[in-house]
Amino acid sequence: MTTSALVVDDEVDLCRLMQITLTKMGIKSDVAYTLAQARSYWQDNTYDFCLTDLKLPDGSGLELVKEISNSSNTPIAVITAHGSMDLAIEALKLGAFDFVNKPLELPRLRQLVENALKVIHQDNGAQATPESSPEQKMLDARLIGDSAVMHPLKNTILKLARSQAPVFLSGASGTGKEVVARLIHDLSPRRDGSFVPVNCGAIPSELMESEFFGHKKGSFTGAVADKQGLFQQANGGTLFLDEVADLPLAMQVKLLRAIQEKTVRAIGDTKEVPVDIRILSATHKDLSRLVQDGAFRQDLYYRINVIELKLPTLNDRRDDIPVLAEHFLAMISAEWQLEIPPSLTREASERLQRHDFAGNVRELRNLLERAVTLAETSDIDISHLGLPDVSHDLKDTQAHSNAQQSNHYANEQKQSRPTTQTMFKAIENREQTLQSDSEITAVKHKQETTNLHPYRTNTQHYPSMIQRSVPNNTEPSTSSSDTNEKVPLHRPIQPKENETTSLQEPLDGQLPAQGLEHYLQEQEKQLIITALKQTGWNKTQAAELLGTTFRSLRYRMKKLEIAEDQSE
Repeated sequence: MTTSALVVDDEVDLCRLMQITLTKMGIKSDVAYTLAQARSYWQDNTYDFCLTDLKLPDGSGLELVKEISNSSNTPIAVITAHGSMDLAIEALKLGAFDFVNKPLELPRLRQLVENALKVIHQDNGAQATPESSPEQKMLDARLIGDSAVMHPLKNTILKLARSQAPVFLSGASGTGKEVVARLIHDLSPRRDGSFVPVNCGAIPSELMESEFFGHKKGSFTGAVADKQGLFQQANGGTLFLDEVADLPLAMQVKLLRAIQEKTVRAIGDTKEVPVDIRILSATHKDLSRLVQDGAFRQDLYYRINVIELKLPTLNDRRDDIPVLAEHFLAMISAEWQLEIPPSLTREASERLQRHDFAGNVRELRNLLERAVTLAETSDIDISHLGLPDVSHDLKDTQAHSNAQQSNHYANEQKQSRPTTQTMFKAIENREQTLQSDSEITAVKHKQETTNLHPYRTNTQHYPSMIQRSVPNNTEPSTSSSDTNEKVPLHRPIQPKENETTSLQEPLDGQLPAQGLEHYLQEQEKQLIITALKQTGWNKTQAAELLGTTFRSLRYRMKKLEIAEDQSE
């Protein structure tokens, strides 16, 4: 039987070109120049597919797309001019099969027609054997589950497989987004092409353009040969962009043009190469929120989110858990080459259905792999699952616990924000509060961590000269010998009462007699000598106390005329 097509466009030359191309492909076609004429042809004849322009003299081609999509499964493709991508996306949402840009390129038109013929052939095969079609068998075998939420999901996947529109898969991590993406590809007319998955978050930003679009030999350092990009590898097939939200903004602009124009240019090349791919994307993040926050481009969001497919969590399909568990146990048995296939006891199966799966299907498989490893026999009991013993009302308990944690965190945040009066009061009473043993320990521990040297362990540490020391009245009135006996080796030694521990300040209302520079040098010299005395003239430890390097300390000592062999 000869394939027939309906071509709708108000440009006579373009209609003749498309009619000649279809005739060479063995397809009979009728041409309509207005929307009314197209409706008349559609009512009086039967067509296998339709090509229509969006802008017609007496109406919009979107009306024809909506009418044909609602009344039949006939593939309908739209012809768009440059600058009318928004209309093309709207047509895809209404049920259009694909779109082609003007000026019309014959290779692109032939690809579109061939894909439409594959859809027609696929639909005819499904109608011949509706109960045992290969597509339905593949869907049931690879998308496990028969719960209430799975039936509309499977029907939607079958519809999306017929289309060429970009699909955005949203859902939590572990819900099977890549499994659904592969199903859409394998059920589509592009099944003979390549399915190229790519994790956008795993590619370094500096290599991302080369990975996506390829490069020419010698285009940059290390480009020793030509390389095909992911777009070229997926030509004629499907490109799956997993974790698309992790794309940097600079790459989002380039990806937007490649999706819109369906052409790519490799790094170092001078011409663009047309590619025929279908874009599927997925992420576990809220992409609309990222668009509002400015972390994701709005125009790219509308290009990849033509049709959104939200995947349910495992907690929303608890009736499928026993079937999924049986499927995964069979896979584990085959992969691990077990003599006796493992199986769940009735109690273990019921316990799995009550568990709150935060990791969804991925968590279920990992849990079963652990249970098979721990089980001594082929029977997996509750004890092998390693799940906590919780009540049936698990969600309410967790919600209550989360609420308590949130309230506790809010109280901590509130307590951690003291008022201005409280801060000043704490500063005024600091000398009194430091008398407690706990705060003295905290101050000394801070000095220990500050003075810790990366190349020295179990050595004596000294108080820092940069920070002010603890006031004298905070130390207990004991003799030096008693103090040395009670203080451990790692405890900092406090300076003596008669030692200078801070910068000397000039008298009120007086300026240095010899100028600022001389005054600062004297203070710096005094600090260095004090640090050297406390460390026994060990310049390495003195530099550590002063927060400088050994070479810088020696330079300052030479500049300030501090002898290196003093022992005072």
